[in-house]
Amino acid sequence: MSLKERINQDIKTAMKSKDKIRLETVRSIKKLILEKEVSVRPLGQDTLTEEQELEILSRLAKQRKESIEQYQQGGREELAAQEAQELAILEEYLPKPLSDQEVSMLIDQIVAEVGATSIKDMGKVMGPAMEQIKGKAEGKKVQEMVKAKLSGQS
Repeated sequence: MSLKERINQDIKTAMKSKDKIRLETVRSIKKLILEKEVSVRPLGQDTLTEEQELEILSRLAKQRKESIEQYQQGGREELAAQEAQELAILEEYLPKPLSDQEVSMLIDQIVAEVGATSIKDMGKVMGPAMEQIKGKAEGKKVQEMVKAKLSGQS
């Protein structure tokens, strides 16, 4: 089942169960997917690739995480809780995140492949790392891990 079909199915389920937050969240995903499909049509693409769908979902999840942080800093716990509920729903559609150990092993493998020896080679490592890890770990965390590994080797 494609993501679009799954979302349509989940909208129906949420409507039947009168789950307002799930319905709004899933509808927002559908809206962004439709907007992205319209924007890629002039390029000769009828549907989105899995990577493009993942990009939309990752962006939405990142926005929710940032909102939660902002609301908590502002003392708006009720809004932070709602954003957390929406984030949990979004995460159902995202691939399972990699553990720190899995990310570390992947970075080690890429460092060996590209022959990175110092912090100056960070760009050589980050490109391939983010390609393989995209959507499965936060870029900031990957960057910190790469920096730590390369500065430890120099």
